[in-house]
Amino acid sequence: MKKKNNTIQKNRGAAMIIVVFFFMFISLTTLIGVVTPVVREFKIASANFDSKKSYFTAESGVEDVMYRIKNSLAYDASEDLTIDSSSTTTTVTDVSGSRKQIISLGDTNSVQRKVDTIVNTGVGVSFSYGILNGNGGFVMDNNSKIIGSVYSNGKIEGSGSITGSATSANSPSLYADQENGSGNPPYEIIFGKETATQDFAESFQVGTTLEVSKAKFYIKKVSTPSGITVRIVSNSSGSPSTTNLATGSIASSSVSSSSYGWVEVAFSSNPRLFAGTTYWLVLDADVNSSKYYKIGANNNGYANGTGKIGRYNNTWNNTSPSGRDGFFKLYLGGFTGEINGITVGTGSVGNAYAHTVTGSTIAGTNYCKTGSGNNKACDTSRDDPVPIVMPISEQNILDWKTQVEDYGVDNVGDLNVSASRTLNSTKITGNLNVSDPGTVLSLNGIIWVQGNLLVDNNSTVKLVSGYGANDGVIVVDGTITISNNATFAGSGVEGSYILALSTSTSTSAISLANNAGAVMLYTANGTINVNQRGTAKSLTGYYIHLQENAIITYDEGIANTNFVSGPSGAWNIAGWREAE
Repeated sequence: MKKKNNTIQKNRGAAMIIVVFFFMFISLTTLIGVVTPVVREFKIASANFDSKKSYFTAESGVEDVMYRIKNSLAYDASEDLTIDSSSTTTTVTDVSGSRKQIISLGDTNSVQRKVDTIVNTGVGVSFSYGILNGNGGFVMDNNSKIIGSVYSNGKIEGSGSITGSATSANSPSLYADQENGSGNPPYEIIFGKETATQDFAESFQVGTTLEVSKAKFYIKKVSTPSGITVRIVSNSSGSPSTTNLATGSIASSSVSSSSYGWVEVAFSSNPRLFAGTTYWLVLDADVNSSKYYKIGANNNGYANGTGKIGRYNNTWNNTSPSGRDGFFKLYLGGFTGEINGITVGTGSVGNAYAHTVTGSTIAGTNYCKTGSGNNKACDTSRDDPVPIVMPISEQNILDWKTQVEDYGVDNVGDLNVSASRTLNSTKITGNLNVSDPGTVLSLNGIIWVQGNLLVDNNSTVKLVSGYGANDGVIVVDGTITISNNATFAGSGVEGSYILALSTSTSTSAISLANNAGAVMLYTANGTINVNQRGTAKSLTGYYIHLQENAIITYDEGIANTNFVSGPSGAWNIAGWREAE
């Protein structure tokens, strides 16, 4: 019986082992069932995280190359960028002269995402003020109002109000003290292409002891170089010194790549230049073998100086052949800035800034050298403000006209729009009249009117929807008259406007009688008159007169415009998407 009991105990032990293994198997199966989805979810989350990293890295690659393109920095057709454990390869392809494709392939632990971007060129024009005017000055009648800030290269006077700041700079002279060259240049001097010829310099002597105001240069560009720093320096043993007397700049977008044109430079300070003393104008550019500048030149054409080529703060040599002089103009003198009878600012914000401020009420600080009859004494801590250059150069306007001649159609004589229609890029040799009630003229390109423009009688001028957030332009050689409830409109997308530009020197270059809507009015040489019901988004003119109750509302959206067609300027994003 004892032996039998031992057998039973052994059987019971084996059964126990089987039960233990059974429960272990069930537990392991359960554990695997729980862990496997967790591991799977972890892998999915990790892959998702790597995917996002790849996408953001790809975007970073596009942004890096876009930054280089926009700022005219060197870049290769293929660029590699590594961020943390992720990398991306960007490929840049020239679709056309004004269009590039950037493809960026991001990779994180073999998880890849691709971004495809298209960029194109437009004109990089900055309208930083609701009102900007030249030497002619700015007059505000009773109850006229600027919602925004004003910068004037002449006086600001009258009895209106400005909600932002008001600046009246010391205006430049209307006449050049020194100049060289006109017409088609017989020669040209290349600079910015090679290190030894990086910069161009021209010596000069002024005829009158006076403050310098501005300069102009007759230049063109090859491709899309970066901007130019312009310097006035003293003389050092027959070459430019490193002592800067004044500096200014030329934006690449204001220079044409198709033809020579005069480009204006305003200086950051206005030092006094002394007659009989030799000074130098220096055009200081970056070096790029495929993106550089040319200045028109003649041979021994300028009696009061000579041209040299070399590098600022380095070696200078004679031009080759020697005796070549660049085409330039140098302006001296002008009037001191003045603000008179204006209410400036709201609350405690909005400064007055001029050499002389009289009879004005200023919410912020009154920066002036002399003044009387103001609510605040002069704060003399600042130097007098200096004039700024108009945002559109003469060459920009010529390029728009050239674009119309090359790709547009001609309308001989007057064009009277009496029914709604769409107008493609067109040169009109006579007048453009849009005057019948309810008429809508839709623009699908640059319009060049060699006569006058009249928009009247409840009619509308607008851009076609294809413009998107971009802006259109009408160039008028005669006068522009906007009256009787006529309006302008963009494409329907916020931030889209029409620039109506007159090249006339008339005292009625632009006349605005009512609420014109989404229009920027521009005349560098003539007068803008705004009557009692007139409103617009922006005014830029040589002389501006706001009559009673006129209101100008500056829109922050037009600080920088982008014209679809026209001179080559800033690169802008036309499309951005993730590619397969």
